[in-house]
Amino acid sequence: MEIHPVTADRWDDLAQLFGPKGACAGCWCMFWRVPGADWKNLNGRQNRDRLRRIVKSEEVPGVLAYVDGRPVGWCAVAPRAEYRRLANSRILKPIDDEPVWSIPCFFVAKEFRGRGLTVKLLRKAVEFAAARGAAIVEGYPVEPAGRYVDTFAYVGLASSFGQAGFTEAARRSPTRPIMRLTCRKKIGAR
Repeated sequence: MEIHPVTADRWDDLAQLFGPKGACAGCWCMFWRVPGADWKNLNGRQNRDRLRRIVKSEEVPGVLAYVDGRPVGWCAVAPRAEYRRLANSRILKPIDDEPVWSIPCFFVAKEFRGRGLTVKLLRKAVEFAAARGAAIVEGYPVEPAGRYVDTFAYVGLASSFGQAGFTEAARRSPTRPIMRLTCRKKIGAR
């Protein structure tokens, strides 16, 4: 397996992974980037175009996993300010004034789910963020009480974040911890 930042030359691979439905219901990983009022007026094609513009602008919105050359997994990662919806979330609002990078979303091809790919994506996303100056990386996974439908775990599972070295920093909902990793500690631990 290889994991690479999604640069302009990898757009077609990301589009292949997301498929005609844009990963999930035409989202194209734009849900967290677009304010709620605007989100209601967007469709899959518009979301695809927005993400394509981000990638083509040389901004790197995440990392992409490949198995035998095939794109099989995605993890969004960027400075928290890029994800405008987080600022207005009652449950996921900032817990302090520290500048953080956020990991709000994953998409793994169905046949590759349940194989630990999310943990590998998390580790690479942290490495990517740290190389760009991130001191803290934050995630907003679910911690379900029982079996969880894969589609609703697009934010990741708390157990995956824990395996990648994240710890719980806050919790405003029984099933939604805010988890953090301090990059300096992670890098120094290697």
